[in-house]
Amino acid sequence: MAQHDHSHSHGGEATAGGKGQGEYSGGMTCCAHHEIAKIDKLIPLYLVGGVLVLVSLFSRWLGHTGGGIADIPALIGAIMLSIPLFWAAFREVKAMSPSSSTLVAIGILAAMATGDYRTAGLLAFVLLIADQILRRTAFGAQRAIEQLVNLTPDRARIVVDGSEQEVELSDVKVGQTVRVRPGENLPVDGRVATGRSTINQASLTGEAMPVEVQPGDLVYAGTTNLTGQVDVLVTQVGGETTIGKVTTLIREAEETRTPRQLLIEQVARFFVPIALSVAAVVWFINSQSGEEAARVEAAKRAITVLIVACPASLLLASPTAMVAAFASAARLGVMVKQSHYLEAAANVDAVVMDKTGTITTGKFEVSRLVPAEGVEGAELLKAAANAEQHSNHPLAQSILRTATAAKIQVDGSDDYEEIHGRGVRARTTMGELCVGRAKWLIELNPAIRPAVEAIEAKIEGMSGVHVMRNGQYLGVVGLEDKVRPNTKAVISRLRELGVRMVAIFTGDRLSVAKRVGASVGVDAIEAECHPEEKHQQIRQLVGQGYRTMMIGDGINDGPSLAAADVGVAMGLSGSDIATNSAGIALMTDDLSRVPFLIELSRKTRQIIGMNIAASILIVLVGLVLASAGWLAIPAAALYHFVGEVFVLANSFRLFRFGENFAAAEEAANKPTATRREASLRGLGVAQA
Repeated sequence: MAQHDHSHSHGGEATAGGKGQGEYSGGMTCCAHHEIAKIDKLIPLYLVGGVLVLVSLFSRWLGHTGGGIADIPALIGAIMLSIPLFWAAFREVKAMSPSSSTLVAIGILAAMATGDYRTAGLLAFVLLIADQILRRTAFGAQRAIEQLVNLTPDRARIVVDGSEQEVELSDVKVGQTVRVRPGENLPVDGRVATGRSTINQASLTGEAMPVEVQPGDLVYAGTTNLTGQVDVLVTQVGGETTIGKVTTLIREAEETRTPRQLLIEQVARFFVPIALSVAAVVWFINSQSGEEAARVEAAKRAITVLIVACPASLLLASPTAMVAAFASAARLGVMVKQSHYLEAAANVDAVVMDKTGTITTGKFEVSRLVPAEGVEGAELLKAAANAEQHSNHPLAQSILRTATAAKIQVDGSDDYEEIHGRGVRARTTMGELCVGRAKWLIELNPAIRPAVEAIEAKIEGMSGVHVMRNGQYLGVVGLEDKVRPNTKAVISRLRELGVRMVAIFTGDRLSVAKRVGASVGVDAIEAECHPEEKHQQIRQLVGQGYRTMMIGDGINDGPSLAAADVGVAMGLSGSDIATNSAGIALMTDDLSRVPFLIELSRKTRQIIGMNIAASILIVLVGLVLASAGWLAIPAAALYHFVGEVFVLANSFRLFRFGENFAAAEEAANKPTATRREASLRGLGVAQA
């Protein structure tokens, strides 16, 4: 059962409104880059149609031809320009979701029905050209996102029997070796086989400081090799690389629609019948005199009402802000899987963190050797190293590093078994060794209980690996996991943002969890938790009304990450299970991204609210102006885009959000000379 401490110790789918890609939308649609080619092919059509309409206008103004002849080029131009608009309207009606394109098409048809082909053509021309300007602005936003992840080279240099061969990236297979020279981007995920270098991982993590890599270290596609040549053993290629998964996350996130966006789309559907009703009333009131001129003027006013009442800006209020927020987050290495996770982060009031690898670095160091009576420290360390020589557990790796530094050689025996959640049993040249949890060793030999309990008091607050040889208790290896330096400041910032509770859920011992919790100032601690107990605790918090964020990096965190309102997976090296279970993935181990995420979410919500209010206000003002006859049809066509321009400009402010955060972080992370010194003398181990 989990032990705990509550002592408060230190206190669009891809298109807006259902329109097809590449069609008129009355504003921005979230199109892929290949849609630019479609737009470019339509530009000659727009220009020819526009010229025909302008020729008709100039001919009429200059009086060079009769009225009927001057109408012919206007009619042809109006038809050419209206085809894309009519097609978009047809798609809306077919999908049973009439919206902006439908109102525009009705307005153009009304102008044609009155015989005013020049007005119809001019209206279509202005709408299409202005729409393309907005589209290209939208494509700029898309490019800003894709540039963050589209960094993988098209070709790679594979090494076969010492010779290089350049091949297409698609031909590279897992298990091959790829050579990367200084200044090149890595084409694959892998592990450094030979060579040393520094790698700039800013494209994934947002951190300006490069990292040092050596044989055995993991490296990632899309990052930049700065100083030395390295050979990389390929572990992931193509879409399976970290940066490939990031690309998929961003594309999926762009296509998801939040409950707020679905509500906006439902509201926008009412604009069409309202606009048609207002247009009909305006036409009826202004055409009562029966005169031909009055009927023409009434028709023009009704058309302007239809144009300015388009709800395109309302439909764009949420998607544009979300796209900009995704870009801002990705710049700092925060990858959001779906829009609703970003929305949910704004309401978080309880943050639960795993300890190892989240609050702490996950890199254990041997801090103390406590041998039993009559046992030497070197003998204890050698026994622990021999037992753990084949284990991948972080504690085992730390013990092996310390043994190597002490020039202790393991015997190479491979007769061993790992007992899940307990430890390792190995048969070596030193005899049968059992290394692991104290409870397990006591189960195997109850007589050692007094010695174990006496020694455990000497490693209070540390993680202990106990060692027994042929039934004789040898002592314990005490290891410490360093707390991340900015954790306390991050927790303080979370409290400033209104988080009511910050807790640690860990499978480690209560004494270790309390030491860490006291140093960073959490409110509650749940220690010695199994994965299912963590999951149950998260569900309990959610049931109590907390809006919960769970942060973790290990396999045992997967169920908890999935159960929380917002699950956040930590770090490039976090397990796939954790990343797949979480709604948000941090490409860096820096906890400061968590308060940034909450702030970004709240800023995005604020921007969306402003967009909605401004869109509705602009439409209402436009309806008043159009109904009063104060807007000519060309002016109404331009006014039609006022809302979209405001929404785009307001949403794209989010692109800049976090730049001050990134600048301050870069200044704080200026390179400093650091080195790690072996403290074997302090451990009581003499070098062999």
